[in-house]
Parts: sequence; structure tokens; C-alpha cells
Amino acid sequence: MAEAKPVLKVEVRSRQGVIFNGELGAVSSFNAVGPFDVLPGHINFVSMIERKLELRRTDGRIEEFNVDNGVILVENNEVKVFIGVGEM
Repeated sequence: MAEAKPVLKVEVRSRQGVIFNGELGAVSSFNAVGPFDVLPGHINFVSMIERKLELRRTDGRIEEFNVDNGVILVENNEVKVFIGVGEM
């Protein structure tokens, strides 16, 4: 029997509500240092994000969002992204 691939449980929110809620293979974005990827098993991590957010599904499809600013929180294979947190 094949082992299930590890996944991230991801929720992406904007001021208008939930944009995405589900399981993904990876999440990618940019911060002040440059591009970064979050994969299953990633260390706990908090960062401001900018430019774009990529959601990589386990079947290989990629969904991309333009992001002026936001925050990403990674903890125990759960990822929470809050887009537009600095906007008034």
C-alpha cells in the first residue's frame, strides 16, 4: 500500500474573507530577503510577504495571487496567510 504524500493544511484570507482553504504540496512567496518555499515539514516560520503568493496543489497545478503585502505563519504543517494586512 502506498504511503500518503505529506501535505500542508493551508488557509489564505483577505479582508473580504477566505480565499483558499485546503491541502497543498507547497506554498511560495517573497519576503525582504527574496523568494522562499514552504514544504511539508518546514520549520515554524513567520514572515511578511510581498509581490506574489503561489499555491502548489499536490497534482502539480499552481494558483497564483498578486500580493502587495501580507503575513505568512507556518506551524506544524499548517500555513495561514493573511493578505492585505497593512492596507487601510
